[in-house]
Amino acid sequence: MRDFVDHQRLAQPISSLARNGFSLVEVMVVLLVMGLLATAAVLTMPGDERQLRSEAERFAARTLAARDEAIVGARPVSLVVSERGYYFEKRVEGQWQALPGRGFDLTGWNDGTKADAARQRIVFDSLGLASSDAQVRLTRSDATLAISVRRDGKVTVDGT
Repeated sequence: MRDFVDHQRLAQPISSLARNGFSLVEVMVVLLVMGLLATAAVLTMPGDERQLRSEAERFAARTLAARDEAIVGARPVSLVVSERGYYFEKRVEGQWQALPGRGFDLTGWNDGTKADAARQRIVFDSLGLASSDAQVRLTRSDATLAISVRRDGKVTVDGT
């Protein structure tokens, strides 16, 4: 009988043998990298909830900036909000005038966002206190966020 084992090949060190295929570790590393890339792609895609939160936080930040403007300028500043958008005004010589500056001009809600807010004016005095409690509820698809303005001037964004 003939021996089919290649004794010369078995005598060679393992490192000199030809490798075919990938090791398990190499395959796992590739899968890990692909998973990380897929996760990054999904997280960077803007969804309705993310767009709604961004819009609500922008509104809250501008409201806080208007409150700070009232404190620094030592004069009342108002936020006028409705279902179509919002803008800011300052009180000069007994009349309301548009508050100058980027971010304080008329801003409409983004397409697809609906605001549940009747037209209302919230006035911040020179101490940063609001004239009344107010709440603006923003809805986009199935997501809803409420932005609350308290009498003490605190502005919060809450999911409801």
